Amino acid sequence: MSGRAAAWTDGACAGNPGPGGWGVILTFGGHEKEMCGGEALTTNNRMELMAAIMALESLSRSCGIDIHTDSQYVRNGVMSWIHGWKKNGWKTSDKKPVKNMDLWLRLDAARAAHDVEWRWVKGHAGNEMNERADGLARRGSQPFLKSPPA
Repeated sequence: MSGRAAAWTDGACAGNPGPGGWGVILTFGGHEKEMCGGEALTTNNRMELMAAIMALESLSRSCGIDIHTDSQYVRNGVMSWIHGWKKNGWKTSDKKPVKNMDLWLRLDAARAAHDVEWRWVKGHAGNEMNERADGLARRGSQPFLKSPPA
């Protein structure tokens, strides 16, 4: 497989915790795929993680991929913090359990099959693909938002 895939990921949450969603735009070789989903009770960080996980898990074979995220939590976690967490038995430096460990384990497994470059983009700053991923994340949360009274 020549070239690299790219993904733009984002999470959204109405309340923190509250109903939330994740969104992904995946591109490769002129093809584009949009994905979104959500949960009734979640946090923004969990939805940011889910977006990255779904981008990687949706790949049908091992490849190089650039993941663009506006989440410093995801980028710093996967590029830096995760190494210490794994070494310390999934405990933070102050010996507390890592929050969202279930998703960090899933992300760590998903990224193992790929050559991943993590790219940070400033959120809500006019980056077209990031704005589209944000819209998908909001769409993913829609089924879990309470309808206004009739």
